[in-house]
Amino acid sequence: MSKIRTVLLFGDSNTHGTKPMHALSDLGRYDRSERWAGLLQGLLPQWHVIEEGHPGRTTLHDDPIEGPHRNGLKVLPALLDSHRPLDLVVIMLGTNDLKERFSVNAGDIALSVGRLVQEIRGSVAGPEGTAPQVLVIAPPPIIETGCLAEIFAGGAAKSHQLAKRMQAMAAREGVAFLDAGNLVEVSPIDGIHYGPEANPVLAEAIAEAITRHFP
Repeated sequence: MSKIRTVLLFGDSNTHGTKPMHALSDLGRYDRSERWAGLLQGLLPQWHVIEEGHPGRTTLHDDPIEGPHRNGLKVLPALLDSHRPLDLVVIMLGTNDLKERFSVNAGDIALSVGRLVQEIRGSVAGPEGTAPQVLVIAPPPIIETGCLAEIFAGGAAKSHQLAKRMQAMAAREGVAFLDAGNLVEVSPIDGIHYGPEANPVLAEAIAEAITRHFP
């Protein structure tokens, strides 16, 4: 029998499975059988899929409004330790860095994801004290609309540069890359989260990428 490998999905609300928001008070989440992270487990029977999506998570910024616990770099070492040994970490972050309050460009966001990659590659959280492998996923471009439009003011234009910058960063770091913007679009309801039709498409593409890059 083949050994079961473990993959950690490290992301934000779109890994969490947050539904498009009509109002800031909306807390809807897709069921595990609907969200892409849950669907991924069914497509990868030889993998144990750990869902670690936190709404509002940034790459490495303390959020002055939503709280410092949204800082991905701060929580990553603890997650690597608590879930080791990990064969693979999938990073899909960067969307929340587009919030106007952070004032960062697409290049800096890609470098910030690169800092997370370096943290993983420098760890001993993989099998037998090695480092886990990494797959970086560039999130799809956003739309400034609905209840989140003001929070993400100015982010839409920058979001169209993310995939190119992240792909270059992944090449420099020597890790696998996938552009989710070639696969799915954000919902026109809030311009950030995915409609239900996007989940199976993303799950199948990520399953294919994992199978191809990490056979």
